[in-house]
Amino acid sequence: MSVISVAAWFGELSGCSASGPIRIASHVWPGYEFLFLARNMGWLKPEAATLVETHNASESLEHLLSGKVQGAALTLDETMRGIQQGIPLCVVLLFDVSSGADALMVKSHIKSLSDLKGVRIGVETSAVGALMLDNIMAKAGLLPADIEVAHITFDNHLTSWQNNNLDALITYEPTATKIEQLGAVRLFDSREIPNTIFDVLAVRQDAAEHYSRQLQALISSHFKAQEAWKSNPVDTAYRLAKRLDTNAGDIQLLFRGLELPDLVYNNHMLSGTANELNALSMKISALIDINPSLIPADFFKADYLPKS
Repeated sequence: MSVISVAAWFGELSGCSASGPIRIASHVWPGYEFLFLARNMGWLKPEAATLVETHNASESLEHLLSGKVQGAALTLDETMRGIQQGIPLCVVLLFDVSSGADALMVKSHIKSLSDLKGVRIGVETSAVGALMLDNIMAKAGLLPADIEVAHITFDNHLTSWQNNNLDALITYEPTATKIEQLGAVRLFDSREIPNTIFDVLAVRQDAAEHYSRQLQALISSHFKAQEAWKSNPVDTAYRLAKRLDTNAGDIQLLFRGLELPDLVYNNHMLSGTANELNALSMKISALIDINPSLIPADFFKADYLPKS
């Protein structure tokens, strides 16, 4: 072991703060975009954080597992999947709560959930995809053998729909709105499973400690950008449009199915024993077959939120 690696090893053991930027993976999703807006506005400094752009949540999890990043923007259940894979994660920020932004889009001839029997449904191989599909199948009274599932990564959702390869698709914004504009019908969405799909900032437990200063700066910049969106949505829409690959006039549509927790809500939900989120975690673990004992007692942390 070299002198440098020994010093680094002792530095990690002693809990010394890291000096470089924390690396955070994120794919395109409206609720995550305030981080990128903050970077583009100069509120998120390069010495604080590096945003690593991915194609989908599965790729973000792979980056976490390989050590390419210290944190990632994920849904709560995807974060739990990461823990199941052996990644020691904690939740330090709630980006949003899906209230219609995740949706089942269908061809116009499909009038009810029972009409899904025998059709080909596209879905991402992610925890959210599985969670949505499970709820849809239960409500429709269908069995796995009743449908054909096509596993499609999110970055291929729009192309697959345009190529007429699917009868139905479980997707999310901004693709849900784009497909709706092509004539698809929204048959089921996350409004029917309220307070279930949370988007969060998940960080490795050791990284949260070593990069505490950078993490605080990152989260502060998110809230600054979120406030800009709330106070000046027209100007902000133009700034968000490029990464979301849509017209500025449609940006409001992409956010219509999202609740955006502010600092007060984050403090309430993440502080103390986080009873509401812990209860939700237990419910989700049962739905997606994760051993609840894997979820650490300090899974939710308000330590890195701005103090005021």
